[in-house]
Amino acid sequence: MRLPFLRREHAILDLEADDCAAIARLHAEDFGRPWSAEEFEALLAQDTVFGFSAREIGNPRLGLVGFVLARLAAGEGEILTVAVARSHRGVGLGRALMDAVLRKLHSERAEELFLEVDETNAPAIALYKRLSFKEVARRPGYYEHEGRRRTDAVVMRRDLRRTRPA
Repeated sequence: MRLPFLRREHAILDLEADDCAAIARLHAEDFGRPWSAEEFEALLAQDTVFGFSAREIGNPRLGLVGFVLARLAAGEGEILTVAVARSHRGVGLGRALMDAVLRKLHSERAEELFLEVDETNAPAIALYKRLSFKEVARRPGYYEHEGRRRTDAVVMRRDLRRTRPA
């Protein structure tokens, strides 16, 4: 017997210092050099840094299933890191998290947003292109991978002066 498809609902909330242990665990799923809870705490303590978490509604034991951490300084935004739990990919959480950042940056009248992404991360690059990011540079051999060759970081930029959040 096949179970009916169940749609998961998620809430996008402000990231808080209490979330640092959970985001460090999630960050470790995908990054060769994951950041520690202490590193996240230090970043969130900075006035220029903010972020959002994704949580599954109605499933409090599951907790945080995605997050984005960003910085805004002198009219320029930067995505510091973003991650979605493997079990929750493909349902639009990356887009929802990025939309939250874009709304905040627009409300703060930021002029542009930058990010870096591994050249091998095709799903993320496709999302960023759908969000009107353009490749502006590369950092050769930026990402280390255990047992594999180093890969380039693709530097992408979105002009916020002419575009509105989705």
